Amino acid sequence: MAFREAIKRTAIIGGGAVATVLGLSQFIEYRKKQNGLARLAHVAAEAELRVPFADELPSRQAQLATLKSKEFDILVIGGGATGVGCALDAVTRNLNTALVERNDFSSGTSSRSTKLIHGGVRYLQKAIMKLDYEQYMMVKEALHERANLLEVAPHLSAPLPIMLPVYKWWQLPYYWAGIKMYDLVAGIQCLKSSYVLSKTKALEFFPMLKKDKLVGAIVYYDGQHNDARMNLAIGLTAARYGAAMANYTEVVHLLKKKDPLTGSDKVCGAHCRDVLTGEEFNIKAKCVINATGPFTDSVRKMDCQETQNICQPSAGVHIVIPGYYSPDNMGLLDPATSDGRVIFFLPWEKMTIAGTTDTPTNVTAHPIPGEDDINFILREVRNYLSPDVEVRRGDVLAAWSGIRPLVTDPNSKDTQSICRNHIVSISDSGLVTIAGGKWTTYRSMAEETLDAAIKTHGLPAEKCKTVGLMLEGSKGWTPTLYIRLVQDYGLEQEVAQHLASTYGGKAYDVAKMALVTGQRWPIVGKRLVSEFPYIEAEVLYAMKEYACTAIDLIARRTRLGFLNVQAADEALPRIVQIMAKELGWSQERKTAELEAAKKFLYHEMGYRSRSEQLTKTSEMTLDNQEVARYKKRFHKFDKERKGFITTVDVQQVLDSINVHIDENALHEILNEVDVNKNGQIEIDEFLQLMSAVKKGQVSDSRLAILMKSAEETLDMRGPVTVDRSGGGV
Repeated sequence: MAFREAIKRTAIIGGGAVATVLGLSQFIEYRKKQNGLARLAHVAAEAELRVPFADELPSRQAQLATLKSKEFDILVIGGGATGVGCALDAVTRNLNTALVERNDFSSGTSSRSTKLIHGGVRYLQKAIMKLDYEQYMMVKEALHERANLLEVAPHLSAPLPIMLPVYKWWQLPYYWAGIKMYDLVAGIQCLKSSYVLSKTKALEFFPMLKKDKLVGAIVYYDGQHNDARMNLAIGLTAARYGAAMANYTEVVHLLKKKDPLTGSDKVCGAHCRDVLTGEEFNIKAKCVINATGPFTDSVRKMDCQETQNICQPSAGVHIVIPGYYSPDNMGLLDPATSDGRVIFFLPWEKMTIAGTTDTPTNVTAHPIPGEDDINFILREVRNYLSPDVEVRRGDVLAAWSGIRPLVTDPNSKDTQSICRNHIVSISDSGLVTIAGGKWTTYRSMAEETLDAAIKTHGLPAEKCKTVGLMLEGSKGWTPTLYIRLVQDYGLEQEVAQHLASTYGGKAYDVAKMALVTGQRWPIVGKRLVSEFPYIEAEVLYAMKEYACTAIDLIARRTRLGFLNVQAADEALPRIVQIMAKELGWSQERKTAELEAAKKFLYHEMGYRSRSEQLTKTSEMTLDNQEVARYKKRFHKFDKERKGFITTVDVQQVLDSINVHIDENALHEILNEVDVNKNGQIEIDEFLQLMSAVKKGQVSDSRLAILMKSAEETLDMRGPVTVDRSGGGV
């Protein structure tokens, strides 16, 4: 009954009753005016806030010095979306605020999401089918937060149309009703109204869609963002308002003292360790907030070893495949996979993301994407794409696993039941824990957490000011900002668009750091790798954003590691070189940084799964004719019949056809195929490569393409006479 009443209230808010009285156009104007007045109130509240570091952020060393020097009202443990959200909420209430993160900001789940800002269509479906009021309110709250996030960080987020293809006639009205309800629950904050497409129109928008039995499609709108950069923007905004924040600062144990009134122990801070230097120190605080996501229970056990676990970790794997698998501006939703899960298929950063899975896992700081999960996603993608589009395992450019921290409510009688929303709990010693929830609702979760902390600890604080509070980079951003960057600095258009959408108004600061290229065009902005718009100046700017390691650069300041592991691997030496010069790293530190970053790409970003496609010798599928053809190609390079080729052999053939490749690049090309890493490619390794290419396990192999192209050129030329060759052998 409560749910039905809620639906009625939503209909009234969404326009049902009021629109009848005022007329539709009058109602829209009325809601716009109300929304405008609310926005003015947010602007006024923002204007009242003091911004101590508006011009330049304090260095990490300065932040650490502040953390050691005084007692704080609030100490937040955890630098993910929820943690930095709590820090921003606290500092804008004029509370003395600190935050520590044992790794980098957004190094965990918050950078490994589906990149959606959404209310949750599937949660609304469950709410309606089961008349579940809690699920309904969760969707309604998330849709409100979706609108806020799109408003406060317009450079990092945007509405995205998502297509739901329909293959049975009866599903069309069923899904249409559900999606329209989604619009209705959003009310005035509906991004754009959903609509139905005919089969012809659906294929026009999404030409790679499977045509057979397609009835039509429904398109609805949700938001999309750059999750790691959004996390960072929230954190940097908190730092500008005066929060003392430090990454790579680990909590070793909690500090406690006796309450003079009750005699019981109360949490009063944390004993921390600087992970980079090993130095240990205390941070004193009146209230400590545990916002550590999947690691919630480890901090709770620091408070009380006997406490029961509440986190139920679930792994979600995503893959990245080339952008040609999806349209530039439309995603796809598979509402019912073969095992009942939901799969999204979304354009992101000119690539395509597919995911996610949902499987129980153990808590780890370094989750690894499994081959079974990668292949499951590929199978589901094949189900929705045209047979003309060959979905190949070798097209997986990166893969990652994020641990979703599902929780059971410690205050519930049924401790085994998973809480579908977030929970805020306060221990006997005063430790405040915020757990569960979703990326989209980070702000409202932070608000609820601070309300509870302020009430419990009697802190003098103002009301929450984070609704409508603009985040780092939003000031000065416009949709045409990139044009100014091109005109004023001589950047490539693609690079300028990337800088504008990543840094917003701060893009000018990055552009000022860009070095002259020495070319006619672009004038400034040397790329880290040719096929991505990331430039060297971003490495310098990242260190102002508290980047401390090469992994910070490839994973979170830029997203190169999430988009293409091979490209990230190629960019690493230059990234380390720039950071080493700026930070004064020794040769030993540079070597360690390279090794750590390569290990990160290999295990956590799917490079291992990608490279292992060449090691499955038992699965070679070449027939005799193919083996003979590829051996003939190999021997054009291995003229001495050694049984292997090196860069020297390849370079000699390329020189004979007037093709010139940099020696370092040639080493990289061969290294991609050199399974046993002995500096040469044996004929068995080459045949294994060609077998993997045939099966689709490997695609875009530079060596395979180079050798095929060279062979074709040699065959077109015919045999070279001794006279023409200058008398050489």
